[in-house]
Amino acid sequence: MPDISQKIMVMVTAYSSTPEETDDTPFITASNTVVRNGIVANNGLPFGTRVRLPEIFGDRLLEVEDRMHWRKADNQVDVWLPSKEEAVHFGVQYATMEIVSD
Repeated sequence: MPDISQKIMVMVTAYSSTPEETDDTPFITASNTVVRNGIVANNGLPFGTRVRLPEIFGDRLLEVEDRMHWRKADNQVDVWLPSKEEAVHFGVQYATMEIVSD
């Protein structure tokens, strides 16, 4: 089990690679990687930071590789999902985000 350096209460939403939810490169993250399962967007953590959202995803590790709109707070996380339907169904959830230390 990885070491946890910090726990933060966050609002969790989801997004997909549709033009209305992203910029002009919907399949490329802000850190210049291709979108895939396990990517999250957050404005307060450096790219490459590994996090967990145990109430939602159990022990699964997620990685910050994208950013949200500049108006979004640091305590908000956006999880990438493969389809807009999945993102809409995900809705808005609240959870404890665990920041994993290296």
